[in-house]
Amino acid sequence: MLTSDFAYDLPEELIAQAPVEPRDSCRLLVLDRRDGSIEHRLFSDIIDYLEPGDLLVVNETRVLPARLLGFKRGTGGHAEVFLLRQLRPDTGDGTARWEGLVKPGKRLKPGAVVEFFDKEGCDAETGRPCPDAKPVLEATIADWAQGEAHGLRIIDLKAPRGSFDEAIHAAGTAPLPPYIHGYRGDMELYQTVYSRNESSAAAPTAGLHFTQELLDRIMAKGVQMATVELEIGLDTFRIVETEQAEDHPMHSEVFHISQETIDAIEAAKARGSRVIAVGTTSMRALESAWDEEQGCLVATDGKATSLFILPGYEFHVPDALVTNFHIPRSTLMMLVSAFSSRELIMNAYRVAVEERYRMLSFGDAMLII
Repeated sequence: MLTSDFAYDLPEELIAQAPVEPRDSCRLLVLDRRDGSIEHRLFSDIIDYLEPGDLLVVNETRVLPARLLGFKRGTGGHAEVFLLRQLRPDTGDGTARWEGLVKPGKRLKPGAVVEFFDKEGCDAETGRPCPDAKPVLEATIADWAQGEAHGLRIIDLKAPRGSFDEAIHAAGTAPLPPYIHGYRGDMELYQTVYSRNESSAAAPTAGLHFTQELLDRIMAKGVQMATVELEIGLDTFRIVETEQAEDHPMHSEVFHISQETIDAIEAAKARGSRVIAVGTTSMRALESAWDEEQGCLVATDGKATSLFILPGYEFHVPDALVTNFHIPRSTLMMLVSAFSSRELIMNAYRVAVEERYRMLSFGDAMLII
């Protein structure tokens, strides 16, 4: 199928540059897959579409302060490292190995070293540290990750003083998507209220709309909640460049699903209730955990998935989906089209643009039932 089949006209002024407050006051487009009907509500109204016994499955990953702004050793030139995926964890000696992106790409070749300083002690305008400051984190570009053409690097990180965790929090910031410019608000609004482990390069944005008060009301109605974790990576920021969608090389992401969550899903199915995936990342984790040979979900703690969900895919677990509005020509547009249909999704997006919905990560939400 053609990648262009998943393109739509996205006016730049509709790309949300900041979240609404409170979180659940954004708009909610409700799409019924059975007849294509559309309703316009507020996100807090989602409770009206949930029934006692339904199970919400959320991605509890938390965004890592993975954007590091520093200076190349030897020249002092500005440099940026964007951490995407941990290849070797910190073993207690203050070192770790990651896969990531760097800027400027042509100047940061294998062997280059970038130094990062405590951002609290740097000049607000230039980012330069005071003259006697010592770096809290160092990045050595070890090698190309998948060949030079892909642009990804293998990066060795070292914390010269103190713990690696403290260093990365001192030097790094949570990376916002490249289409959000100049946001200076509360970065906790780019974290879900139920987030736990810092392991992602981006937020599971469908979950950003839930407040704790709304979740409490939903649970009081008899709806249950279970968690998965998918460590969100590179494809969240990329559009598909290949003419044929199937030719796109899907980046792998690590996911975790517990037996407790699987038991909750099986119990919901047994009582005739719905499993509702909160976000495309939750859906991808659930479908990645499905074992075709055994015909069931299988628990895993840290398995990589390259699952690419396109129209024609047969879903095994979710019955409904909470999601945001996605970038044209993205793998996420293809996933939501697979869950509904390309025709219904493209019509829903056309309506959303006409109705001036706020789009993408800080934007409004969609419920597909």
